[in-house]
Amino acid sequence: MTKYKANIGLHILMAVALSLVINFSYLLMPIITEQGMDQRGDSAGGKHNAGVLHLERDLYGYIICDCEQHDSVYVSNWQVQRLKLQDGDHLRFSTRMVSGDHYTQEQIDNANPRIDEVYERNGEPFDIDALYDRPSRTVEFIWQILYYAVFAFVMILVLRHIPKGGVMTTKAYIYRVLVVLLITVVCIYFAPVLAFKDGVMRIVFFFQSDFRDHLYLIVLTKSLFMMVVTILYARIYLLIQQRQHMEVENERLKTENLATRYNMLVGQINPHFFFNSLNSLAMLVREKDDKRALEYIDQLSYTFRYIIQNGQSELTSLKDEMAFAEAYIYLFKIRYEDKLFFDIDIDPKYHDWQIPALSLQPLIGNAVKHNSITTKNPLRVTIRVVDGVLEIENPKHPKLDVEPSTGIGLENLQNRWHIVSGKRIEIVNDAERFLVRLPLEKPKNI
Repeated sequence: MTKYKANIGLHILMAVALSLVINFSYLLMPIITEQGMDQRGDSAGGKHNAGVLHLERDLYGYIICDCEQHDSVYVSNWQVQRLKLQDGDHLRFSTRMVSGDHYTQEQIDNANPRIDEVYERNGEPFDIDALYDRPSRTVEFIWQILYYAVFAFVMILVLRHIPKGGVMTTKAYIYRVLVVLLITVVCIYFAPVLAFKDGVMRIVFFFQSDFRDHLYLIVLTKSLFMMVVTILYARIYLLIQQRQHMEVENERLKTENLATRYNMLVGQINPHFFFNSLNSLAMLVREKDDKRALEYIDQLSYTFRYIIQNGQSELTSLKDEMAFAEAYIYLFKIRYEDKLFFDIDIDPKYHDWQIPALSLQPLIGNAVKHNSITTKNPLRVTIRVVDGVLEIENPKHPKLDVEPSTGIGLENLQNRWHIVSGKRIEIVNDAERFLVRLPLEKPKNI
């Protein structure tokens, strides 16, 4: 839910930013136009001109004035209607010269200047906004920004949804683009525009305007630009989301693979341990030592119960692992009596440290399996913790008849330790001793 809200917030910010971008040039256009008018008026005459307007039957007119280069200024019928000018108005105005590639320089030099900006009419300041009772440009800009931001947000919502499988087909993407095209058409027809003649905010669908106002072109340009940028943003967003989905899926598959490998490795322990246990129990039965046989069965039951309970667990506490080790050691002591000894030195502060379950069983089993254990040459195995590292060490007493070794126990331990903790165990195997160092995992609350 938090991630969903964060994504919605990102989409809203993107929609607002996109609306600001597509409206930015439109916001500057009146300012640039006004500055251009002032510059044209200043460049044409260097000062404001004054004169009286005379209208012809076709509603175009001339302003009779005492100008520097000409005695009259041309006023088009469109300007007469737009500015609501009347015959006989006394105007103070700026002018601009005729320009265009289809005119020759001689025609331009001989043509009368055109009226550009009216500053006063009949002695009063001329304000075209007040003339039409137009809303302020701030209100108009806010409407424009909010309108396009809402449509951009709707487009993003249509395009950004990721299918359940995490991969969008080309057909599905084309379908969404077509929906966005439809939304763009709706956006164009219902865009708010300002009717210049009556100063009322209207939508394009119900608005009729002179094409010289360029309002249709402005709405079309902004809507198409919004559509293109929105599609690009949504595409980039989808690619990022699909990549994240693939990373999550890969991690899930990796975890499942590791869990499967771990279960297979743990499963290899049970047969090895089971056969050794049966051999020891058979020895007690042959000796008809019922008391020790029953006690042996109790300890054997505990060790198997521990394997069953922790076979699917990755980590267990050192305290629980040592309790299992002591039960397992007892099974060997029954077999070797006073010829096998274990020196255990573990500080209680390490009892809560973590260790992969069933780590000690193969090490203890290998020490017994690969060494000669006799009354004259007993075996002493040391188990201790040094600076957060569990060490299992035993001297090497090679047997005369070396038992075949599959290497499964130690290899499984290496693999399981790397799968669970990501660490490697250290093995020292020289002529005098066999030492294994297992780095413990510090508990999270320490």
